[in-house]
Amino acid sequence: MDEQGALTEAVYYILLSLDSPLHGYGIMQRAKAMSGGRVALGAGTLYGALNTLCARGWIEPAASDARRKEYQLTQAGRAALRAEVRRLGELYQNGIHILGGKDDAQA
Repeated sequence: MDEQGALTEAVYYILLSLDSPLHGYGIMQRAKAMSGGRVALGAGTLYGALNTLCARGWIEPAASDARRKEYQLTQAGRAALRAEVRRLGELYQNGIHILGGKDDAQA
């Protein structure tokens, strides 16, 4: 994926979660739900990632009340997410090809 590199699973789910503005706890809940419980973000991991993603310009603070800071995906973040989905699709297709074209998940 160009110079971006592969996203960690946590970052991938954080970005997916921010399709609409959310606060930290909402991001944790959405990531956990989307991953079937596999991705359980701790507060330290989440807030460290949010700071990094803000610095990269992939997310930004959204208008919110003073009690909860909400974040939203930027156009650059959406582009990074699309690039990752393409990369994952290529990985998936290559795996299916090597395994003889059989998709066990759909069989």
